[in-house]
Amino acid sequence: MWIGWLELDLLLGDVHSLKTKRSLVRPLLSDLRRTFTVAAAETGSLDLHRRAGVGVSLVAADSQHVIDVLDKVEDFVARRPELDLLSAHRRIVSSTDE
Repeated sequence: MWIGWLELDLLLGDVHSLKTKRSLVRPLLSDLRRTFTVAAAETGSLDLHRRAGVGVSLVAADSQHVIDVLDKVEDFVARRPELDLLSAHRRIVSSTDE
């Protein structure tokens, strides 16, 4: 079993309230879940208006599938016009790793 996750640091556009931030982050999370069948959540910068931390994870039997999906997720987020992807940190582990 392979487990992969991606930590994304995002800079949002012209956002001046947490309500506006939520209106950008929630659809992104829904799109990630629906398009890639991954778990996705806002995980950081919760109190900042223009920043968002997003975590994405998945489990698969094949490491290459995990790599491919995380690559596609990162590209999908980077192409969103309403935000800038500042950084992406990835980790992939096997269930047999210690």
